[in-house]
Amino acid sequence: MHHEEATSTRRPRCLVTGATGYIGGRLVPELLADGYRVRCLARSPGKLRDHPWADRTEVVRGDVTDAAAVAQAMRDVDVAYYLVHALGTGKEFEDTDRRAARIFGERAEAAGVRRIVYLGGLTPTGVPERDLSPHLRSRAEVARILLASGVPTAVLRAAVVIGSGSASFEMLRYLTERLPVMVTPSWVRTRIQPIAVRDVLRLLAGCAGLPATVNRAFDIGGPDVLTYRDMMVRYARVAGLPRRLILPVPVLTPGLSSLWVGLVTPVPASIARPLTESLRHEVVCHENDIARYVPDAPGHPLGFEQAVRLALRRVREAEVATRWSSAAVPGAPSDPLPTDPGWAGGSLYTDHRETAVDAPVRELWRVIEGVGGENGWYSLPLAWSLRGLLDRLAGGVGLRRGRRDAERLRVGDSLDFWRVEEIQPGRLLRLRAEMRLPGLAWLELCAEPDGAGRSRYRQRALFHPHGLLGHAYWRGVCPFHAVVFGAMARNIARAAAQRAAAPVR
Repeated sequence: MHHEEATSTRRPRCLVTGATGYIGGRLVPELLADGYRVRCLARSPGKLRDHPWADRTEVVRGDVTDAAAVAQAMRDVDVAYYLVHALGTGKEFEDTDRRAARIFGERAEAAGVRRIVYLGGLTPTGVPERDLSPHLRSRAEVARILLASGVPTAVLRAAVVIGSGSASFEMLRYLTERLPVMVTPSWVRTRIQPIAVRDVLRLLAGCAGLPATVNRAFDIGGPDVLTYRDMMVRYARVAGLPRRLILPVPVLTPGLSSLWVGLVTPVPASIARPLTESLRHEVVCHENDIARYVPDAPGHPLGFEQAVRLALRRVREAEVATRWSSAAVPGAPSDPLPTDPGWAGGSLYTDHRETAVDAPVRELWRVIEGVGGENGWYSLPLAWSLRGLLDRLAGGVGLRRGRRDAERLRVGDSLDFWRVEEIQPGRLLRLRAEMRLPGLAWLELCAEPDGAGRSRYRQRALFHPHGLLGHAYWRGVCPFHAVVFGAMARNIARAAAQRAAAPVR
């Protein structure tokens, strides 16, 4: 039976490389929703297990530089997505990218794959390839190798992708949020055509159905052409930050720029440097031919500010705590994923305490569910009263609201200057702060069994700062946390033990 005949009797299968990465992890559910079977090639398959779609995919362990693993992954594949690059792996990343692309193209042709789809970088016109930054030069070379592989290939060339987790977007986020006044490199004047991650995924998924005659590159971008400075100003506006003062200077070379970015942001230097080097090039789309094959959906492509608004949505909805929770289940391409790097998603400060409790979980839970109101917060009542007074002076609610019921809580209850955001009975109480703060804050209280009738108490305070004032606030209150939160953890554990030891009446 010919390959064409075989594919007509079954659902097409897509191979996704880079499923643990930013784009790949978001593309998989899009393909599944479109009815494709999906196989993932991953060096560390264990990283995929927390994705809600993990049990609906096949996984092959391997690396794109491992020809045998790539050949195994290509079996019975119709469309192969090449979404990996060696950026951040060292100075030899161009050689690694070149070798991997050749293996991928050769194995795809040998397996009878009918389509390769590659997400590359938007390159400036009129600039010789040798004069491009190493990052863009490598992306262009990979595209050339795949287009010459003998397998019809669609290369989507994008500039800055706007979405939580994108390295380019995270650089923009941290620079804008942490620096109200910036002395910046001259590349802030470079014109860029950013694109929302939702549009990237829509186009990538649509390319699976391209005619076999299509073997070319397509420029993809959003409707806005902006300088990097424009993007920082507009990001600040969407995020509700004061207007940023940006002063470009010509003396910062790409190398110095990457050091500057490294000081301000947690994005690794091995990623930040090639990205900042690329920013010296103007990257603007010169055609929109992809729309002939994958028509724009209503309301798409998304504008820059709408894309940023979606990227910040979890913060806006005060759900950011789930980004760092094992229970996090992303609901949209703009939302964080379990496999996103630790520096993605914005800053989150934490104060974590845990202690063994000489009491069963049920007694510990009774103490946890009884916090606040007349029962107090189990540490330094004067300090809590002072914090409540300061909140009232700032126009907040203070501690005067108390609690609805002395023993039981439910989601949505007010609890002094907190709001009950989540309850998992007998296990987890999550409170969201409603006090006046330069950011968003949560307090998590957890009870876990610890064997032999004992339990373990875990307590976590989380703070997502808003602008430079938010960072300053956290650093200012940090010295008090050891006293207040430390005493709280000890006293809750002691109260649970005392309840367990009290005689039954």
